[in-house]
Amino acid sequence: MPTATPNDGIGQRIASIRSARRMTQAGLAQTANVSLSMLRKVEQGTRAPSDGVLDAIAAALGIDPSRLLGGATHLDGRVHDTIPLLRQVIAAYDLPEDGPVRPAHQLRAAVTEAVQWRLDAQYIRLSSTLPALMAELIRALNGSSDFNRANTVPLLVAIYRAADAVAYKYGYHDLSARLVELMRSTSHLIEDPLLAASTAYVRTEIFFAAQAYQAGLRAIEMEIDRLPAEGQRQHLGVLGSLHMRAAVIAARAANPDAAMRHLAEARQLGDLVAEAIYYGTAFGPDSVRIHEVSVAVSLGDRYLQLALDAGTNWAPPPKMPAERRSGYYVELARAQLWAGLKEAAFESLKTARRIAPQHTREHPWVQADTETLLRLYRASSESLVGFAEWVGAI
Repeated sequence: MPTATPNDGIGQRIASIRSARRMTQAGLAQTANVSLSMLRKVEQGTRAPSDGVLDAIAAALGIDPSRLLGGATHLDGRVHDTIPLLRQVIAAYDLPEDGPVRPAHQLRAAVTEAVQWRLDAQYIRLSSTLPALMAELIRALNGSSDFNRANTVPLLVAIYRAADAVAYKYGYHDLSARLVELMRSTSHLIEDPLLAASTAYVRTEIFFAAQAYQAGLRAIEMEIDRLPAEGQRQHLGVLGSLHMRAAVIAARAANPDAAMRHLAEARQLGDLVAEAIYYGTAFGPDSVRIHEVSVAVSLGDRYLQLALDAGTNWAPPPKMPAERRSGYYVELARAQLWAGLKEAAFESLKTARRIAPQHTREHPWVQADTETLLRLYRASSESLVGFAEWVGAI
């Protein structure tokens, strides 16, 4: 079954992105391993690509298939289809079936690619690889000697986290909680306090989902207390990310003093390290600035201007993970909407969509804020209606 109809704009998007990549049709066809005649028909809009062809073209362009589908919704089904497979893998995590295990360097490369897809919010590409890769890493861990266990555990924790990102974003909070617990138990198989601390960052998702903000704040502050405020760059990066997370959950708990205290700690640590990925989490001065907006929006009322000021004459640099940049514009849009800046809010939502379509569409605030925009606009524009349809607001 084809994934799209010929007239849904996929061909035009392929041609535009190909042109931006400075690729010829022949070059793209060769890289994607599809026939040149088929690619021409797809770009002309006279032929709809199958799932396999669409995936191959997207991979050749270095993007997620969702970038090509625009307003189409059917690819969500491909993400949802992986959830039962993930459940099957983790149900038997301590009883893995026999099977092949690639050499360590190949596994490391596969995990590195998957982590990058998570950071870039490429959930379709990510979800298609997770079940098999997770099962392979579980086999590797169960067959590991004490010597290479130290190498295998961080890889499996990273894949559990990648699977959690998909589960959490798509509303499978029970599965997300299970994956977080597996992250925690697996990280404790080796002596790496930073790996354990990084799982505490992810664990706060459980408290966000349950709106148990006070408990979440206590949990992450306990982890912060276990780490001294000194050490090498990786140590400072992990500690800083915990303070960022603590600031946001404190704000959700309506505790501005704790939120500002943790935000100040994060700023100080951010000044000591470069913006980078530390144990799977982006941290640095730019990440702290993004979290300033998140904290201000969560606190609301008299803190709203802080969010608007933080978003004035600044934008997250393109080198930052797409998921984080997209989230920044979603939260900025909420601040702008509350301030009555409806046009600016819609522009921010569209920017979030351009950066990370799947992340924007699955964000819990986007649909509600789009519905509010529809009510505020007396005569809704065609672009707003189209956005609302895409996000499922109408």
